[in-house]
Amino acid sequence: MRGKQIRLERIMNRDTGATVIVPMDHGVSSGPIAGVIDLDESINLVAQGGANAVLGHIGLALHGHRKGGPDIGLILHLSASTDMGPDPNDKVIVNTVTNALKMGADGVSVHCNIGADSEARMLEDLGRIAVECMEWGMPLLAMMYPRGPNVLNEKGKDEVKHAARVASELGADIVKTPYTGDPDSFREVTAGCHVPVVVAGGARGDDLATLQMIEGAMEGGAAGISIGRNAFQHPHPDLFVRAMAQVVHEHRSAEEAAEILRAGTRV
Repeated sequence: MRGKQIRLERIMNRDTGATVIVPMDHGVSSGPIAGVIDLDESINLVAQGGANAVLGHIGLALHGHRKGGPDIGLILHLSASTDMGPDPNDKVIVNTVTNALKMGADGVSVHCNIGADSEARMLEDLGRIAVECMEWGMPLLAMMYPRGPNVLNEKGKDEVKHAARVASELGADIVKTPYTGDPDSFREVTAGCHVPVVVAGGARGDDLATLQMIEGAMEGGAAGISIGRNAFQHPHPDLFVRAMAQVVHEHRSAEEAAEILRAGTRV
């Protein structure tokens, strides 16, 4: 599948084998929140910081991607739900692999909530789309979250390990999942998954804490990050993405990257 490998190299750094992805799919789930109101500007800023790819819905390709600045990979998200719906954990498919190819995407992504009431349908969607991606040589990122009434611990080692393994068994090329809190437990997640694992970011938080999470995840075998709000809602998105990239690609410590970030914001 040479086509898939070529496209993966637009998402993963070919020298480090790692990636910094900035998801911007929040416009569908949460509306025009700060940081993604002007997609053109937001994409340009994270690209300047050294992000390998951005991720979002069709609107990302139509209204912001690659209109200026450094080149950056494009992952189109196929799943959607809104925060106003009866169950935000119930994701439906709103785009297709072939349409993503027509729009110039380098990859597609699917969201699956393990343990949710609608788990069976989301697994069916994931499996079907994985087969389509194999047929067309399209990389597939699976967002795998242990969520719903049957999940006791959404960031528990065993729950996250199971969710990640499901994605690799069903044909995903990259898995996005929560960090389990420490390198040793997360190493069990990455060891039990056949494909690269990237960690999710969650709500906007403290800069150093986010960088420390990334450092721990990389120590635990992660292949990078998929962090949105902590990047595009930062007062200096380009500088913070650069700091994250230093931890991911250059193996700097969180403290070193934070100091570089602070020095940059003082200039």
